[in-house]
Amino acid sequence: MFQLEKNHTTVKTEIFAGLTTFLSMAYIFFLNPQILGQTGMPVGGVFLAAVLVSALGTLFMGLFANVPFALGPGIGMQAYFTYTIVFGFHFDWRQALGIVFLVGVADLIITLTHGRRAIVKAIPNELKAAIAGGIGIFVTYIGLKNAGFINFLVEKANAISGWGTDSITANGGVTPTLANFNNSSVLLALIGLIILIVLVLKKVPGNFLLAMVITTLIGIPMGVTNTDINWGTSFVQTFSDFKEVVFAGVGPKGVWSLFDNWQDIALVIATVFAMGLTGLFDAIGTLIGIGEQTGIFTKEDQKEFAENRAGFSTRMDKALLADTVTTTAAGLLGTSNTTTFIESATGVGAGGRTGLSNIVTSIGFIAMIFVSPLVSVIPNAATAPLLILVGIMMMSELKKIAWDDLQVAIPAFFTSIFMALSYSISYGIAAGFIFYILVKLIKGKVKDLNPVLVVVTLFFLLNFVLIAFRMAA
Repeated sequence: MFQLEKNHTTVKTEIFAGLTTFLSMAYIFFLNPQILGQTGMPVGGVFLAAVLVSALGTLFMGLFANVPFALGPGIGMQAYFTYTIVFGFHFDWRQALGIVFLVGVADLIITLTHGRRAIVKAIPNELKAAIAGGIGIFVTYIGLKNAGFINFLVEKANAISGWGTDSITANGGVTPTLANFNNSSVLLALIGLIILIVLVLKKVPGNFLLAMVITTLIGIPMGVTNTDINWGTSFVQTFSDFKEVVFAGVGPKGVWSLFDNWQDIALVIATVFAMGLTGLFDAIGTLIGIGEQTGIFTKEDQKEFAENRAGFSTRMDKALLADTVTTTAAGLLGTSNTTTFIESATGVGAGGRTGLSNIVTSIGFIAMIFVSPLVSVIPNAATAPLLILVGIMMMSELKKIAWDDLQVAIPAFFTSIFMALSYSISYGIAAGFIFYILVKLIKGKVKDLNPVLVVVTLFFLLNFVLIAFRMAA
């Protein structure tokens, strides 16, 4: 069924590879509830939703595409869900789940109609790299904040209205400053970051999960880790919480409420596009990046994918379809967008070449349900270092940008750096597209502009105009 001999692998190798991928990804199930829980979502429900979506998606990927790539809620998309859609755009978490569902449906339609080829070809390579690198900066920034390494000082004028108690001259705004390392939680996060860096550089298997566990244990004598846990009650509470999130995104307070206000419709569409675009590049980047190096995807696979032939005959086509189907399921079950995890590279590095390793990884994910009570135990100080290092890894994409060429550097800067400074992935993408077109117009290179990119940019501009009118009102 999995064509082990053809793919030069064995059952033993695939099992070991599946376990390796599981250990590399298990940390995500503790990180995901912490990030999404800030929106008001019940953390037990988010945990269970993430486990089920990841297990089902990874199983589908293995059986349908026969490739060793595991799926789970993407860290960048978790940040997008919480800090951009809910905190930035002020949508309710149920509406945010509705947007995730719409992203999945839109991506599914694009994938089934092979429209992804037009989108992928429309975006210049330097902007694709800037998007990936920018998300890395954004995620790292969030990790630094969650660790407590960065504090925010606000003017006394704002402090009177309840914004803060510190004083600083910053033109009436908020200014970040380095924390004083005299707090137990901050010190624990620093210890955790050092432990994680050591384990990663030493290439210890399951380094992310191991670092999180060690940091959590160190936090017990420091008084940071919560040890007050009732296994029976917490386990029941997890399933009770799950009832609140499952199908909430497609309920009356979810996707249907997004269209109550016509002024929000353009924002919803722009958000769906930006999330879908980011997820598409993330999936293709991971699949091609790992698949090319290992021979999982042959040159014929890549050629057929690029030529946009009809059907889903290649493993790459099937893998991308599995990726989009899983995101749709995420919106239904109650978690943020899923993606093909780069951590799958650990399993591939251990010899995984087929979907059999995914079966093993899926079983590991299901087993995570039995440790759901531990979600409330893991402190922010143990998960924040993971965000910081994942962000650093994602920033490697920025090396693909020719920063010494201003025609490339200007739009790339606004895509990547502005993404973190504006605290919004979609705003970063929009700014990058706008300045890319502006640079081309100034240089008289109108013929270089892809019509798809122009239409998308005009839509982003329309969205900004509507936001301006809404704020003015």
